[in-house]
Amino acid sequence: MWYTERIVKLSLGVGSRMFWGEYSHHLDKKGRLIIPARYRSNLPVGAVLTRGLDRNLIIFPPDAWRGISEQLNRLPITDPKARALRRLMFSGMVELSLDRQGRILIPPYLRQYAALDGEVLIVGMETFIELWNPDHWQVTLDGVTRALAEADHTLILDW
Repeated sequence: MWYTERIVKLSLGVGSRMFWGEYSHHLDKKGRLIIPARYRSNLPVGAVLTRGLDRNLIIFPPDAWRGISEQLNRLPITDPKARALRRLMFSGMVELSLDRQGRILIPPYLRQYAALDGEVLIVGMETFIELWNPDHWQVTLDGVTRALAEADHTLILDW
């Protein structure tokens, strides 16, 4: 995909935020979603919600978002791919606030972008959270092995 080369170079940094696991919750009629209790303390005021790269949504804590936005702002506006990535990430961004029940409100245009209606998978990605339509998530997981096999670089993990 056109954005892969650029995204590989974006770094979220390492912070104290840790989001792990998969959770399933339902949107209510107003577009509110319950965030798992174990994630709430890691989502301070200033967390943001934006479009993801795979027709999903992403929640970034403020420190992670600050790093991403700084890197996006350094991309040259003369590069069409950089402009497209900036549009994707910035134009849909909203600041989040949790209500007393631990819910966030997802605007209709973001729900439409990610095809969220009813069940939503909340996926911890260590330093950020992804929100997925369950069917789209399954297709993505099914493609993980293929994508890693076709990668033009090698991931080396020290176990």
